[in-house]
Amino acid sequence: MCRRQVPDFDASMLTRFSPAMARILASRGVTDLAQATLKLDALPRGDELPDIDVAVARLLAAIDRGERLLVVGDFDADGATGTAVAVRGLRLLGARHVDFAVPDRARHGYGLSVALVDELKVRAPQVLITVDQGTSSVEGIARARAAGIDVIVTDHHLAGEQLPAALAIVNPNVGTRAPRYARLAGVGVMFYVLVALRAALNRRGQATPPLAPLLDLVALGTVADLVALDQVNRILVAEGLKRIAAGRGCAGVRALIESAGREASRVGARDLGFQIAPRLNAAGRLADMHTGIRCLLSDDIDEARALAAELSTLNHERRDVQREMQASADAIVEDIVAREGQVPTALIVHDENWHPGVVGLVASRLAERLHRPSIALAPADNGEWRGSARSIPGFHLRDALVALDVAQPGLMLRYGGHAMAAGLSLRPDGIAALLHGFTAVAQSLLDAELLKRVVATDGALEGPDLSFDFAREIDACGPFGQGFPEPQFDGDFSVLEHRVLKDQHLKLRLRGRGTPTLTALWFGAPEEWLDKVPSKVRLVYQLSIETWQGEHSLALKIRHGWPA
Repeated sequence: MCRRQVPDFDASMLTRFSPAMARILASRGVTDLAQATLKLDALPRGDELPDIDVAVARLLAAIDRGERLLVVGDFDADGATGTAVAVRGLRLLGARHVDFAVPDRARHGYGLSVALVDELKVRAPQVLITVDQGTSSVEGIARARAAGIDVIVTDHHLAGEQLPAALAIVNPNVGTRAPRYARLAGVGVMFYVLVALRAALNRRGQATPPLAPLLDLVALGTVADLVALDQVNRILVAEGLKRIAAGRGCAGVRALIESAGREASRVGARDLGFQIAPRLNAAGRLADMHTGIRCLLSDDIDEARALAAELSTLNHERRDVQREMQASADAIVEDIVAREGQVPTALIVHDENWHPGVVGLVASRLAERLHRPSIALAPADNGEWRGSARSIPGFHLRDALVALDVAQPGLMLRYGGHAMAAGLSLRPDGIAALLHGFTAVAQSLLDAELLKRVVATDGALEGPDLSFDFAREIDACGPFGQGFPEPQFDGDFSVLEHRVLKDQHLKLRLRGRGTPTLTALWFGAPEEWLDKVPSKVRLVYQLSIETWQGEHSLALKIRHGWPA
């Protein structure tokens, strides 16, 4: 456990906040009120995004001529929300013929593949607009160009050695780059393209509707894709959450919230990430993301509820599939540890019976539980094996895959991703080479310190800060998430009472030095704590306001614990 470093900062620049909250914000890089502002008018305009002028000019021409536009998204929640934003936004801004498509994970794989382009040609699009993909689709975009189709790529993924010959590549992480926008999700990049298109229409004297109604979708996709919540993304998410709380979310988002048993007025970023996004992602993992996109495009609440119910059913199926695959993966890891006598530097697990749409969740769970870069692989319909990789802090996954590709050219048929998540494909006979090669790269890049799990906290809370007021102030300073973590604190407490709930959770009554009696909840507590709770404990916790039958109470949500 370590405490987050708080840089030297001028407290007078954050006088709007309590001293404790000011320190928390400073530790996350927010040291003045301008950086803390989460209003739409604080967003940068997006002019520096590469190729955005070219993309806007082509879209203006397409709108003027009434051309057929086809949006091609990705099969995850970022791609689905980005596709819905593109279709809704282009229609709002005057495009008369806008449709969408999405690759089938098993048949097409990731991106704008040749096979997908060949299927889409029969729909005779004049402009293809990719969302959350396309930067690595060299062959597919070449096929589209050969068919006379203009391609506008909107994406945020890092590029490979060769860029596709698209008409425009609007990607803050490609070419000249645009660092202020580097952390945008795919849906955020698409939103900025629409903002620029609207501005161009307004300069021509055309009246256009506002694009703020799209922000609920932008918020959902941004949180779902686990991009870092810098100020730009926090503004987009905060404004989207405001619309949802006010009951102004689109029918599909409202229906997904209902299906998750949540109240729109109380939905936060954590709900989007852990309750709503998995329902949307389930379609892309097990079936077809068309169902999810149709839900987000529907303006009929009854239709949206029916589609949301389908997504919930798929999500339950996904949980069952994931549970079986996770048990199998855990058994594989146990065998590896028994054979090697320790957890290896990197983990690669595979099984011919696994579902390729769920391997990312398996890899994520392994990386989280064992604190090791992890890859899970499953066979796809085309004879290849598809893998998803997840990382740990300090190990840049895509850079590691680049190093592997240099060391063993041709081993991976395709790969791409981010620092913390990536995907790849390879032939079945390449799995053993992947195991050795990826492990070698991990060993060269990781040292003993990086392999130690570190729990970072914001320090101890004094008695006066263990209060409703401070819990509300924390809530008001959200959204929190990737790169802008929710505050958590540490402290020593005496356990006055404890109770096990539903055989897996703990409810404690605690008292710390100089504190009142406190209630604490530990969801999914370790088995050893369920059997016996120490009388004195050291806890890492978050402040929470719990609501039950209209009554509010302050509680500590325990994240980690040790005997004191």
